Amino acid sequence: MVTSRTRLETLAERITAHDRAHVFHPWSAQDLVTPLAVAGADGAYFWDHDGNRYLDFSSGLVFTNLGYQHPAVVEAIREQAAHLATFAPGFAVEARSEAARLIAERTPGDLDRILFTNGGAEAVENAVRLARLHTGRHKVLSAYRSYHGATGTAINLTGDPRRWPSDQGTAGAVRFWAPFLYRSPFHSQNAEQECERALQHLDDTIVFEGPSTIAALILETVPGTAGIMVPPPGYLAGVRELCDRHGIVFILDEVMSGFGRTGAWFAADHFGVVPDLLTFAKGVNSGYVPLGGVAISEEIAATFARRPYPGGLTYSGHPLACAAAVATIDVMASEDIVGRARRMGAEVIGPGLHALAERHPCVGEVRGLGVFWALELVRNRETREPLVPYNAAGEAAAPMARFTAACRAGGLWPFVHMNRTHVVPPCTLTESEAKEGLAILDEALALADTDTE
Repeated sequence: MVTSRTRLETLAERITAHDRAHVFHPWSAQDLVTPLAVAGADGAYFWDHDGNRYLDFSSGLVFTNLGYQHPAVVEAIREQAAHLATFAPGFAVEARSEAARLIAERTPGDLDRILFTNGGAEAVENAVRLARLHTGRHKVLSAYRSYHGATGTAINLTGDPRRWPSDQGTAGAVRFWAPFLYRSPFHSQNAEQECERALQHLDDTIVFEGPSTIAALILETVPGTAGIMVPPPGYLAGVRELCDRHGIVFILDEVMSGFGRTGAWFAADHFGVVPDLLTFAKGVNSGYVPLGGVAISEEIAATFARRPYPGGLTYSGHPLACAAAVATIDVMASEDIVGRARRMGAEVIGPGLHALAERHPCVGEVRGLGVFWALELVRNRETREPLVPYNAAGEAAAPMARFTAACRAGGLWPFVHMNRTHVVPPCTLTESEAKEGLAILDEALALADTDTE
């Protein structure tokens, strides 16, 4: 007789075998990855076929803002599939129109026209195309320590090592240093200096590149994978002024930071800044069906009032994805998920992480907003030497690998990048879940402490 446990083990083995034989995994050396076979997920947790349960402090790839299997979103997808599962983008469809309206109601300023894409990278691609056509210019400024996606233009605008194999220096991308006081490229002593010097550096970059050649400047409002570096007061307003002065389109990338992640509908709301274009994805529908987009200002939209926009996607505004977005936004509004994320960061996660920093010498800095945080792990607090070198691999990355393994062994699935662990759980995280995760982090950081000097 085959027991239930045997059947589960056989299913896990079959899933893994088929994955290894046929799935080509992104960002991976194919023979070196062993993906976990997932059996199910609910809320802030997922589990494997052996019954091991993990508290997900990564929100997938920072997209399950409402957690896994939220019943309202699942039901909206089911109802839409039964009513109208798909339809071409050139038609007016209720789910698409309603999703656009709800998004436009929440974007800052006059960003009231929505071009839907299938994800964040395509949103960036189209934002850059809009800016280039609007201005008649070609160059785009982007920051080091950034990530904007893996498609052709987006990967060239990215400022981390994932760009290197694909960067041929031909996409019109020009990079600059954005502010990051903890590792200041400007030798600043405080946030005010960092803001002033970063803006001067950016002004100089614009002048020497030639303002008349620059179509757009793109920034993650709060950089995500690059380290969750909250910009100093006045910086984004200063960037807005520089763009206005030189006729440069200002693009804010809110693919990761949007839809409640920072304790505001969009991170731009914290800084009182309105860009010309805003890209979004991920949290717009908690990643249940692929969806992204560009929110477009009135001025740029007017450029294409009588002039066709030369771009589009077969699945732009897919009804299933838009129905999921409508349900997600409705839940976020009715349950005050944005306020909940803000309070969770201010009252539980932030204080909890700062308490961990006091106990663990491996923690160099704590930074973040809402449910969007990072711990900078270091070998030495005085010198700020990272726990592992920049872009480390193999044995050089072993300390972070040990930290990651300790988190998983304790039942926590972390988001780890270079020498940082990010704390980016669902916006629906409860206080007890947050404390559970912080306790597991506490134990894993004790192991990382052994690698400090």
